Amino acid sequence: MPTLIHQRVRACRAGTYPKLIASVSSGFVVLGDVQFLRGYCLLLPDPVVRGLNDMTADVRRTFLYEMTVVGDAVLAVTGAEHLNYEMLGNVEPALHAHVFPRYADEPKDLRTKPVWMYDWAAAPPFDADRDRALMDAIASELKSRGLIT
Repeated sequence: MPTLIHQRVRACRAGTYPKLIASVSSGFVVLGDVQFLRGYCLLLPDPVVRGLNDMTADVRRTFLYEMTVVGDAVLAVTGAEHLNYEMLGNVEPALHAHVFPRYADEPKDLRTKPVWMYDWAAAPPFDADRDRALMDAIASELKSRGLIT
């Protein structure tokens, strides 16, 4: 049964996914649906697999390396204090890596907790006009780091 990740990868392939930042060798870098932590991105593998253990060793190395380069780009663009990387697959049983920038000015009661403690329903949703400059800056940083040509 296709998951939301499958649907989004298909839209990225077609060039119709509005949150697409860049295509990389292991898949697609996209901006998160909500931006409670400005610069929240995901790396979606192409092809979609259930989990890391369903990838060959070479593909897995590439995916994980590219995930960290996405993190480098997000840090450079946002000035975040550090990053959280998460791959859960509990709700969407298809591999996808979350890259969450974490900031010193986050609410004190949330700063050291998992991002899932935030009120996602109250978070600012993706806005193509507002987020375009951020997406372009991340893409430019990915290009400068050799991840996209």
